Amino acid sequence: MNRVLFINGYSVVAFACAVLVFSARSLTAAEDWPELPVKNTTVSIPAQEWPQKPGPRAVEISIHYPDGSLGSVTKSTGLMLTLHNWGGTNCAGTANPDALAKRLNVVAICVNYLQSGRKASVEDPEPYDFGYLQGLDALRALWFVFDGLNQKELTFDSGRIFATGGSGGGNVTQMVNKLAPRTFACVIDMCGMAKLSDDVAFNLPGGSGLNARWSQDPNSPNYLSPAAQEIRFIGNPSHLKVMRTLKNECKIVVVHGVDDGTCRFEEKQELVKNMQVAGLDVEPHFITKEDLDGKVFTSSGHALGNRTEIVFQVAGKYLEAGHFGTTRRRSRPSNFETPASTVIYPVAGGEYIISYAAGYPVASFVAK
Repeated sequence: MNRVLFINGYSVVAFACAVLVFSARSLTAAEDWPELPVKNTTVSIPAQEWPQKPGPRAVEISIHYPDGSLGSVTKSTGLMLTLHNWGGTNCAGTANPDALAKRLNVVAICVNYLQSGRKASVEDPEPYDFGYLQGLDALRALWFVFDGLNQKELTFDSGRIFATGGSGGGNVTQMVNKLAPRTFACVIDMCGMAKLSDDVAFNLPGGSGLNARWSQDPNSPNYLSPAAQEIRFIGNPSHLKVMRTLKNECKIVVVHGVDDGTCRFEEKQELVKNMQVAGLDVEPHFITKEDLDGKVFTSSGHALGNRTEIVFQVAGKYLEAGHFGTTRRRSRPSNFETPASTVIYPVAGGEYIISYAAGYPVASFVAK
């Protein structure tokens, strides 16, 4: 059966997934990637096209080595994304990258993913992406460092790949684990959105105060299709089943305040329950007023507290090397290392395909 394949907003007829692989290789050749820097700095990398604004796109990422330079990378050094909040930039609202790099022996990476900053994420007319292309941006940043270390023939621990983020960054943290289900050893979601619910998508009364500016009108450029809404539901039971089938071995640590009215606690409860039913390794930390210590946890609402120290308190035993029985290290090759590891999520009217033929992910919606 022929399929309509949408790549970067353009449609072609595809007869098999091999066509998608060819397209991904073609995209790779057309993109200009910088060299991995030798010291802590910010670089710009190419990103997948955003259909809302067709054309070339790039994102800035900041790289933080354990001691500030590439020379501090050793065979036990891992990689870790730390992702900013909705409306933030760089490393705002998430764990401090320098603290992560030094205390965990990782290369920490912050990403100015799609719609970073208040204007693009809150004030502009385009709908807020809500984790999909944002997750792909973050994975490209991770791949850039991963591939750069390999290109320089520097040995590092590719099994120690982690991610964390706060609020919108918590949502993107969950999405990178979904889009690259064979890659992460541990992720920590701090007060992230669990799904693109109707009240957030369409600014309906009675729910969260967040407004993602999508439209229910099929003729609107901001139209949210059922398929696009489904892929952004982290707790989608059929998608969690796919992750389990693909042998996702990530420790998923969820930290959420029971009084959070911004990223609703009830939706995070649903997410955790669905992950437990699917057999994923999820560990919830639902913060009540009794858990507040005035130092690490200062709120049972959305703020939570010190988001750097929260990571170390709830997940230090998983992230730090040398803890017998608890240190997490992925045992199988990552998606980056297995170009044929295409990830397919069924949705209404088709499926989302994430190809790793280029090394980094290239995602497309394929309509039946």
